[in-house]
Amino acid sequence: MKRIDLVLQKHEIKIGDTCGHIEPNITEDCIFYENDIPIGFYIKDISKYSEKASKLADLADKELRSRNVPKSEMKRSSGLHNKEKEVLQYSTILGSVPPKPHMRRPYASVSSVHSVKSANTFIKSMLMLANESEKIIKEICPNIWEAQNEIFEKHVDKKWRFGNLWTSSISNYNISAPFHRDAGNIEGCVNVIIAKKQNATGGNTTVPDYGATVDSCDNSMLVYPAWRNVHGVTPIVPTHEGGYRNSLVFYPLKAFKGLK
Repeated sequence: MKRIDLVLQKHEIKIGDTCGHIEPNITEDCIFYENDIPIGFYIKDISKYSEKASKLADLADKELRSRNVPKSEMKRSSGLHNKEKEVLQYSTILGSVPPKPHMRRPYASVSSVHSVKSANTFIKSMLMLANESEKIIKEICPNIWEAQNEIFEKHVDKKWRFGNLWTSSISNYNISAPFHRDAGNIEGCVNVIIAKKQNATGGNTTVPDYGATVDSCDNSMLVYPAWRNVHGVTPIVPTHEGGYRNSLVFYPLKAFKGLK
């Protein structure tokens, strides 16, 4: 696997800035190093490492796009020439949800999606995908697995875990993102982003600190410490009607570190 040594670059991008179209310059399997230490990696096609993970991602993608799974929805311009067309955007959270006192919920809980019977296939496929992702991490970057596993064994109660290495999951359909940093994540841990994509461009994760933009092609996996740097997700534009990009994400929230 190719090695990429990340080097800090000067830029003027700030948290909250809009992320525009950027062509990816990370397009092949590679491990990211900073100060000679592996901190993440990119796989263009997860089936090369786990056929099971690939099939689970296909199943989760199919279920997410069905009526079986509850979603939070929004709409935006499609980017197609027909201005009357709109692109549906939605997301679904699984696993642990942190306290939200401003919403009159000052306690941690489990996503309400888990109580929806029709979503069971989606939930099971995502949980199994989390476990397969862990195996891939352990194979490619055992140092990352060891560090995250130790943090979770010491500090995160099993009742708050989604899989062994994360607390939560979010699946995003056609959702790009302005520049941000995942400050709510546990430092020293990584996120996993698995992309499912058909007849669409964009959705690439870009990290201006390193001048790196990762190709969000269908069936790709990005493993990266999202708490570490400001990053954004480029706009998703369908090239044909019905085109989309899903991101199946696993992440570790620090709200559950030490919580009983």
